[in-house]
Amino acid sequence: MNRFLRAPFDMLRAVLCILCVWMLSSCAPATSTPPPADPVLVTVDPNSTATPTPFQPAPATDTLIPSATSIPTNTPPPTSTITSTPLPTDTVTPAPTIPPASPVPVLTRTQYTMYANLDYAAKTVAVNETIKYFNTTGQTLDNIVMAVEPNLWSNCFTLTSITEDGIALTNYSLDGQRLTVYPPQPIQAGAVTTFTIGYGIAIPAKQYENTFGYLGYQINLTDWYPFIVPYSGGWVLHEPWSFGEHLVYDPADYEVNVKVSDPNVIIAASGAPEVVQDWTRYTVSGARTFALSASDKFKIAESAVGSAAIRSYYFAGDEDAGQAVLWMATQSLGLYGVKFAPYPYPVLNVVETEVPDGQEFDGLVFLAEKFYSEYNGTAKSNLFTIGTHEIAHQWWFGLVGNDQAVEPWLDEAMSVYSERIFYEYNYPKYGDWWWNFRVNYFGPSGYVDTSIYNGGTFRLYTNAVYLNGANFLDDLRTRIGDEAFFDFLQDYATRFSHGRATGYDFFAILRLHTDKDLSDIMKTYFQVQY
Repeated sequence: MNRFLRAPFDMLRAVLCILCVWMLSSCAPATSTPPPADPVLVTVDPNSTATPTPFQPAPATDTLIPSATSIPTNTPPPTSTITSTPLPTDTVTPAPTIPPASPVPVLTRTQYTMYANLDYAAKTVAVNETIKYFNTTGQTLDNIVMAVEPNLWSNCFTLTSITEDGIALTNYSLDGQRLTVYPPQPIQAGAVTTFTIGYGIAIPAKQYENTFGYLGYQINLTDWYPFIVPYSGGWVLHEPWSFGEHLVYDPADYEVNVKVSDPNVIIAASGAPEVVQDWTRYTVSGARTFALSASDKFKIAESAVGSAAIRSYYFAGDEDAGQAVLWMATQSLGLYGVKFAPYPYPVLNVVETEVPDGQEFDGLVFLAEKFYSEYNGTAKSNLFTIGTHEIAHQWWFGLVGNDQAVEPWLDEAMSVYSERIFYEYNYPKYGDWWWNFRVNYFGPSGYVDTSIYNGGTFRLYTNAVYLNGANFLDDLRTRIGDEAFFDFLQDYATRFSHGRATGYDFFAILRLHTDKDLSDIMKTYFQVQY
C-alpha cells in the first residue's frame, strides 16, 4: 500500500490540497491541451562539488506528503563580441529603457524545425535542421554565429551539410562551440533567411556533472543542436566555465520531429507531443531551449494545472519520490502561475537522472537520482527545495531571459527566493527550516551581481549569487512591502515575457512600484549601483 495513504487524515489532507491547487490553477489562462504521451547512488559533498544549484546534504523528516491525483493515460511509445578570455568584473551593459510587453515580436522569432533519427541502441542521432532567421538586429550582418555545444566533446559532432536558402555554403568555420557562417551576400536589416544543416551526433557517455550524454538506461539530449546566439552589438557567445551556465538564448519557436529505433523507448521532451506517421512531433513556442530525455525504463505519473500537462519521469524503486515530484510540481505551477505569470509552455516534465542536483530547460527539468533515493516522504527534502527551484526557472530563465554568465543573479537568486515563496504559501510552518536548510547553513556573503567568471570558487560564487541573492530579495520585500513586491514581480514578468532583461531593467521596473530609499540595500548587496 502506498505509504502516503496510510491514514484517513492523510487522505483528507490530500483532497483538500488538490482542491487548493485547482483553485489556484483556475486563475491561469488556458492554452491548447497537448495529447497524452504513451505510457547507483553517488554521494555529493555540496561544499566542494561544482554543481548548478547549491543544496543541503542532510534531509530532515516531518509530515508525509499526500500523493497527487494522477490523470489516467496511455504511455508514449552580449553586449559585444565575446572572446575566450573571461569577462572582467562589473561588465554590464546599461539598458534603462523600459520595454513594451513583448520585446521579441512573435512573427520575427527564429524558428527551428528538426527531424531527428535517434538510434537508441547505437547511441547516435542523425538530424536535419532548418533555421528560419529574421534579422532584427538593425544591422547588416556579414556573418552568423551559432553555438554548437556537442562539438565540445571529442568525436561527437559531425557536420555533413549546410545551405542558405537552398544554396550550399562553403565559407564557414567550426571552432569548438562556435560555428561562424559567412553568407555569400550580407543579410540586410529586416531580411529573413533560412539555413538548413545536416549533422550527426555520436552521443558521448554522460559525465556526472552534465546532463548531456548517455547512461546505461537513459539518453539526454541538452543543448544538442546548433542555434543562433543573440546579437547585442556583437554575437553573444561566452566561453564555457567550470561552474554556472555560459550560454545566452533568444526565444524561438520549435518543431522537433523524432523517430526512435526502439518502440519501447519513452521520450520526455520540452514540447507537446503529436504522432505524425512514423514520427513524434513536439512543438513549443517562445522557448529558449529544447531538451529531451529517452529511456526504456521510465515510469510516468501524470497530472495537470489548467491546460499544462505535468509528468514525472522516474525509475523503478523510486515510486514514492516520483509521485511526490508530481505533487510538488503541481503545487509549484499552480502557485507561480498566479504570483508571477501564467505558465508559458504546454507541458512540464520533471525527469530523474544522474546529476549532482538539478538543471532547467524550457518545459523540462532534471533532478538528481540522489534526491529520489534519499527522499524522506516530506517537503523538508532536497527533492522539494531543488525541484521547485528548477521549476521556478521556467519563469526566471525561460519566460524572462538574461545573460546567465554576466548576470546570473537575475535567474538564480530569483529562483532560490521562489523556493521561499513556495514554502510560504504551501508549508508556512517550514519557513525557518527553509532559511536554515537552504541559506543560513552556508553562511552566504559576497556581491549578488557576481559573474560566473569573477566569483572565485564555486562555493563563494553560489554563496553570493544564489544565497545572498535570496537575502537581498527578502530585504527588498521587507522594505517595499508585499503588495509592491508581488506587483513588481508580475510587471517584470509581463514586460520581459519572451525577452531578455538586465539588472538595469530589473531596477527600472522596480522603481515604478516603490519610492522607498534602497541605497543602503544596494550598497550592501551590489557592486554596480544600478
